[in-house]
Amino acid sequence: MEKFVIQDRNKRRCTSDTPAGSPRKKIKQERDEKIKEEDSEDDEDAAFAEFSKPVPWQKIEAEGLDCDYALLFSKEEADCLFTQLEEEVVYATGEESKVQVYGKVYNIPRKQATYGDAGLTYTYSGVRRIACPWTPTLEYIRDTVTKTTGQTFNFVLVNRYKDGQDHMGEHRDDEKELDPGCPIASVSLGAARDFFFKHRDSRGKQSRRQIEPVKLELAHGSLLLMNPPTNTFWYHSLPVRKKILLPRINLTFRRILLDSKRETKAKPGDEASPSDQDLGNLEAGNMVGFGVNMLLEEDTATECHCLGCNSL
Repeated sequence: MEKFVIQDRNKRRCTSDTPAGSPRKKIKQERDEKIKEEDSEDDEDAAFAEFSKPVPWQKIEAEGLDCDYALLFSKEEADCLFTQLEEEVVYATGEESKVQVYGKVYNIPRKQATYGDAGLTYTYSGVRRIACPWTPTLEYIRDTVTKTTGQTFNFVLVNRYKDGQDHMGEHRDDEKELDPGCPIASVSLGAARDFFFKHRDSRGKQSRRQIEPVKLELAHGSLLLMNPPTNTFWYHSLPVRKKILLPRINLTFRRILLDSKRETKAKPGDEASPSDQDLGNLEAGNMVGFGVNMLLEEDTATECHCLGCNSL
């Protein structure tokens, strides 16, 4: 390509008096445009390579379900990241770690924290949380996920499960704040846990269809990418596993839309009504997952709970 450019420059010196409408000048212009297109493609390839961390992906597919799974970190690095997060992340406590449903207050069966870009808020289960500033380790993991997937994220929900008793009920991550075109990237550190997908048409006693659930084991250092339209059609959960004695930290990276881009219109089929399983879990004293299937009595806002945050 370099030789071709030099030759073309020499031609320019020799043909400065070529008429504007001549075939020779037309050919030269076409060559120049082609060179610009090739240079632009080379720049794009170089930029992609700079932010790319290739990993072997496993594709997980079903009707309306599209996920990618890979081991993102080695055991040694995953161990180190887990230890650093244990030191850096500050979890919600007191009233922020509870939720009110049907007039009763329930403890959330895991620890939670929210981090992200300045000014971002995220609402789930009727509770609006303000993002704390990124910690160094969360930034590192976020950037690694971006280099691997090519997707950018501005928010992360951190869930810490002390052992197999801590769990997450069936829910969909389909809140209106989320960019519908962006996948949700779930990074797991610590104890391996079973993870279930269940189609919305096969839930409850009045299920309309028989669709087999999809079961995964999320390993230490793994990344699960939940691509659209997965969260439209499939609920996911992390059930109780009494034999699991070790802790687990899960990071779900998301892209929150700015206020001007959020859709205020409800999507079809997203009526807020608790399922039979949700009610059963509530009667047992457990708060199930956060999602549109939960009915809450009030929509409250909580302040950022991290150390050193101005909102304390």
